Formats: sequence, C-alpha cells, structure tokens
Amino acid sequence: MKLLTATSLTQGDLPGDFCFATQGELVWLGEVCARDRADLDGGCGCGRAFAGLTSRRATTTAVVAELDLSYDDLRAQVAEGFERSGFTPAVLDPLDFTELAEETADEMLHIARIWPVGTVVGRRLDNVHRRRPLPPGMTLEEMLRRLSPLP
Repeated sequence: MKLLTATSLTQGDLPGDFCFATQGELVWLGEVCARDRADLDGGCGCGRAFAGLTSRRATTTAVVAELDLSYDDLRAQVAEGFERSGFTPAVLDPLDFTELAEETADEMLHIARIWPVGTVVGRRLDNVHRRRPLPPGMTLEEMLRRLSPLP
C-alpha cells in the first residue's frame, strides 16, 4: 500500500525546512498548535510538518512509498504510535481509541493515494502538496541510495 514516509529529499528547498524524523518511518498529520494556526511561518513548525509515527519527531518533507503492509498492520502501528506518545485507551474510551486509530490510518492512506510513488510532499496546516517529483527514470530506492552516506 502507498503511504507517506519521512525523508530528507528536497530539504533546504524552502526556508524553515527540517527533518528530525527517522528516514523511512511512517508519518501522519499530527495536531497543529494554536501558535502555528495563528502564524504558520513564525510558529513552532507543527503546522508545516508531518509527525513521525515511531520517533514522534517531525519533518517538513515526506515521500510516497509503496510498503508491504496490510490495513490491519497499519492500524496496529498507528495505535502503537499513539500509545508510545502516552495517548492510550485508558485516556480515551477503548472504542474511541480504536476508532481514532482507524480514522488516522484511513487518512494516511487517502493522502498517499493521490500521488505516484516517489513524490515528495510538504504540508501547510491541513493541506498536503507536491514539492517535487523524482527525476525521470530514477527510482525511489536509487535516490535514497544517493542520499545515504557511503560505508
């Protein structure tokens, strides 16, 4: 299935770019604070960043990747990510927690299905936009190899 993953591709193309998330981890549209809603470019950055599901760190760039996951796997990873951040079924009613994990997984799938694999995207509040496609003929794996430091 196609999903967004953290990437450093195109970092630096826009002022204020940052990538603290782990390369390749699943990302989602985290909540946006009041400061960013009031001033997107002068706030904390959460309104223009994707949230890493595992690291809980942010990145202003994500890439559409084809991952070998089932929907149940995705939903479980979302639920685990929420629980790691302290948002557990004990905080919310267990049924509401399950529903939130499913809604988040659905949103992640919906966003990624719009673009072809390898497309780098950015975020502005609730809008996700294409930043740059991969060069013609280049695969995502080839681009990531080029970005990786040599052993």
